[in-house]
Amino acid sequence: MGRSHHRAYAYLLTPPKTLITADAVKRLEAIEKSGELGAGFMLSSHDLEIRGAGELLGEGQSGNMEEIGFSLYTELLERAVNAIKSGKQPELEAPLESGPEIDLQCPALIPDDYLPDVHVRLVLYKRIAGADDAEALRELQVEMIDRFGLLPEPAKNLFAITELKLDAEKLGVKKIEAGPNGGRILFNQQPNVDPLKIIQLIQSQPKSYKLDGPEKLRFFAPLPDGPARLEFIGKLIESVRT
Repeated sequence: MGRSHHRAYAYLLTPPKTLITADAVKRLEAIEKSGELGAGFMLSSHDLEIRGAGELLGEGQSGNMEEIGFSLYTELLERAVNAIKSGKQPELEAPLESGPEIDLQCPALIPDDYLPDVHVRLVLYKRIAGADDAEALRELQVEMIDRFGLLPEPAKNLFAITELKLDAEKLGVKKIEAGPNGGRILFNQQPNVDPLKIIQLIQSQPKSYKLDGPEKLRFFAPLPDGPARLEFIGKLIESVRT
């Protein structure tokens, strides 16, 4: 083992080249050519060339990034880095916070006939999902209209649902479901809502609202399409806000 000015040596006994893989031969040749001090980085570079490092922003990935995808990989990496910076142990097995789940049974997307470029669509999806407030969403809508024209109905639904998701998250809502005849709201264990307002709502309209357990509020109303459901749920959330 090398120490200070004393050089270390390693003796490798290998089978004939005809009995080992081509990659193994390349690695042995790299070690043979990199015998000088400080050659570790050069060896690492050769190893990356042999096994492939993947494409950071492309489809060709390797290792963990290939298994879970670039977006999730970067989210996990960011969470781990932030935890270490704050002096905490990264909890990589904990689920990622993605906000409330909203299912209104209506199309909420950027149609490919409105924006054919799939890469631009993916970038916009990420920007919409990452918006911090309603103002940021409105600015993004103005930008899209300026670049690509008036928004089609599914894209309008996407922005409206994202804004609803931001409001629902502040109230401690876990899930919202709605269909033609009504739906339900599932709250977290400690929601930021006024219990008295929910009780008053149920007492004043018993045929339209009822509690299904301590965390579920069911509602019954004719809601034929996405805009009607969005408007109804938006008013409902506003009415129970603390």
